[in-house]
Amino acid sequence: MGQLWSTAHWSASGRERATASLLGVVRDGDALVVEAACWAFGERGQWAPGGEELASVVQSHPDARCREAALGALGAIGDARGLQAVLDALEDKPTVRRRAAVALAAFEGPAVESALARCLQDRDWQVREAAETLLNLGPG
Repeated sequence: MGQLWSTAHWSASGRERATASLLGVVRDGDALVVEAACWAFGERGQWAPGGEELASVVQSHPDARCREAALGALGAIGDARGLQAVLDALEDKPTVRRRAAVALAAFEGPAVESALARCLQDRDWQVREAAETLLNLGPG
């Protein structure tokens, strides 16, 4: 699967067509399709645009699985346009908060440090553990 998304095998126009296709699929009505499209964005790595679209999924999709997948992709991509969505997701349900805490590893700055400090007090132990690891406070 790694070669499928490898930038070495794709032309610039091929990457643009793939991105346009994924952007359309991220808006699909089927949650499983959206989840898979978000995963694909994350697998594409640093050269994958789509931070704004992924942030929109995090902020407004009714299915938590889609929000989690979009957070995972934002964490893999590290697109600064998605940072606010990641920060906002720290107020979501536990599974989404966990994914948001891990996604913070891709970002830097005072807002990230402050968010991680708040995560240390989260009621979910996995959110706390992720923050400890990212702040180099825990065994990770």
